[in-house]
Amino acid sequence: MATLELDVAEVAVTQPARKGRRLGMLFWAAIGWMTFVFAMAVLAPLLPLPSPTDMDMLERRAPFSAEHWLGTDGLGRDELSRLIYGARISLVVGLCAPVIGLTIGGALGMLAGYFRGRFESIVVGSMDVLLAFPPLILALAVTAYLGQSILNLTLILGFLGVPAFMRVARAATLTLSRREFVIAAQALGATHARILLRELLPNVILPLFAFFLLGVAITIVVEGSLSFLGLGVPPPISSWGSMIGEGRESLDVAPRLAFLPAAAMFLTVLSFNLVGDTLRALTDPRQGAL
Repeated sequence: MATLELDVAEVAVTQPARKGRRLGMLFWAAIGWMTFVFAMAVLAPLLPLPSPTDMDMLERRAPFSAEHWLGTDGLGRDELSRLIYGARISLVVGLCAPVIGLTIGGALGMLAGYFRGRFESIVVGSMDVLLAFPPLILALAVTAYLGQSILNLTLILGFLGVPAFMRVARAATLTLSRREFVIAAQALGATHARILLRELLPNVILPLFAFFLLGVAITIVVEGSLSFLGLGVPPPISSWGSMIGEGRESLDVAPRLAFLPAAAMFLTVLSFNLVGDTLRALTDPRQGAL
């Protein structure tokens, strides 16, 4: 008996340590990079930077200097300024579009997983129909038809993210709706709205938030792809994708014009993926003790 109690105590002591070790150096490095990018994007108007749209044809593709820390692009615009202001566009689209998917898809998934029956069949069937269309092709077609603007691009990408968030919310709700605290609330006469908002939502929002971070990374890549093809934000507004597209024309003389925004996008997407995947592992109900 004493040996059994000692083993249980050792498990109780080592289990938190195992969970704590999951947040390693890569996780905190990703948090640091995300914080740095957000700070630069938010404080861009306050930084001593030239205008990202001012052109100087006499300074085209100028190298690194004290006046232009990262040089200039093919039209003589300051590359560092364009990189920081481009982060604002990429982050705005990358954050706002998944919020649309999270709000609509999360609500539909919770309702479908809780009420089941015909409503669930309608919601799941409609999402399957939406998933049948190739997302990038659909985004290209709708963007070409509605026109290029940040609002249109955000709405399209947010609409395309609804099915994925619906599936995550529905799967989590199906698991939680059979738990004891939900059954107890139903036995006590709680309304459906109270059960959904007070019992299920606080538990469903954790895996949804982890998936939200992964959705931000995917949205930044999709926005960059559309801007690279010329169907993203309209000029003279710049994003990382449009900067990569413009830089490909100077690969032979100034490859940094394409590699710098590509590196910024790569590090940002990698950081969101690392943080989202870590949080997903921590909130996975299959790894819980209950």
